[in-house]
Formats: sequence, C-alpha cells, structure tokens
Amino acid sequence: MSHGDNALAGSERGPSEEMSDRGAEDLDDVADEGYDVDEDEAGDDDGAGHADGAGQAGVAGDANGATAYRPPEPTTADLELEGEIAADYIEGLLDVADLDGDIDMDVEGDRAVVSVVGATLDELVGEDGEVLDALQELTRLAVHRQTGGRTRLMLDIGGYRARRRADLSELGASVAEEVRRTGEAKALAAMNAFERKIVHDAVAAAGLRSESEGIDPNRRVVVLPVG
Repeated sequence: MSHGDNALAGSERGPSEEMSDRGAEDLDDVADEGYDVDEDEAGDDDGAGHADGAGQAGVAGDANGATAYRPPEPTTADLELEGEIAADYIEGLLDVADLDGDIDMDVEGDRAVVSVVGATLDELVGEDGEVLDALQELTRLAVHRQTGGRTRLMLDIGGYRARRRADLSELGASVAEEVRRTGEAKALAAMNAFERKIVHDAVAAAGLRSESEGIDPNRRVVVLPVG
C-alpha cells in the first residue's frame, strides 16, 4: 500500500536480565518490542505489545501459579489502522522537515509495517539506525495516543532494516560455522533486541544454540558449541 510523502521511527529496546535462553528472548516481534514489555523475556523483538481492542484478552500463568493479563490479539483491520495512523504521522514529519519520500504500508504477521523510501532520507536513519529507532518509537507513541493500545508497528526508512536483516542473518550463519569448527563459544558485539532475534534465528537454522547475556544497551548474543 502506498501513502504519499512522509517519515518516522523509534526504539526497540526494553529492560533485560543477566542471561536468558534464546527460546524466551527476542521472539517476534522487535523489537523488537512494547512500552512496558521486556522484549527479551516477553517475546517482542522490537519492544512493543499488541494493540488493544481486538480479539479476546486472556491470562497466562507463571511458575508460581499467578496469572498475568495477556493483551488481545490484533485483527488485520487493527493493524491496517495502525499503519494508516503511522503513515499520516510520518507524512506530517516529512512535510515539516521538507523531505520527499513515498510511504508504503503493509501487514506482516501480527504487526503493521510502514516503509519510507526516497533519495534524501539517510539523515532519518542515522548511525547504526539510531535516528530510525527514535523515529519508530515516536511513531508508536502517536499510534498509541489514537488507539489507546500498545503497538508492535515497525518503521523502515530507505530499506535500512531489510539490509540489516540480511547482514545479520549472514553474520549469524558465519559465526555458527566458526563455533562448530572450533568448538568454542563466541560472543558478538552488543545489539538491540531486533538485531539479536535475527542472529538467534540464523544460529538456530544452522543447528546451534545461542543465548543473550548482559544488560541493555550492552546486551549481546553468545553462540554456543554443540554439547
């Protein structure tokens, strides 16, 4: 879907613990992903939960038998609405900044994805995607103000996240091969939840196991040998 000219982005970070297994960490989202949700332990690679108002809420039990509220699953209509709100917000920012860009909206799984493409958008990505992460967080907040629910919306500008995903997948596969050959664990550079999730998936696809250790913003993936 296309929406005209615009731009924006935010952060995919949340609180972390000293060590967690890949299975509990950085699962998709986002990222990822929510305002008061730990993306590593609650399953969001981009740092956001689900939008309220769709599906049916539930409760999940913990190891002590306690129950926790589980937000309702968003419908496709909910996600499309999130994309529309985000696109309008980004369009306004681009207008204020006097930048040109085309906005595409899509739904991937359980998240809305808004992409901005154009020839003058490098400054909206920043070094290591820091500006993009900030813009994404602002966009999510704009969506939250209108919907009242948390969102796992992902913003991409100039194809940065797509390129980053490809690079990290290649890195994960390469490190997994090195660890298999040497039999020694290897720690990678610090990454955000979105990036760690991609590496975890690549390592798992290569038949090895990985964990995350440390505290954000210095949390990193450690690739472990077999056995």
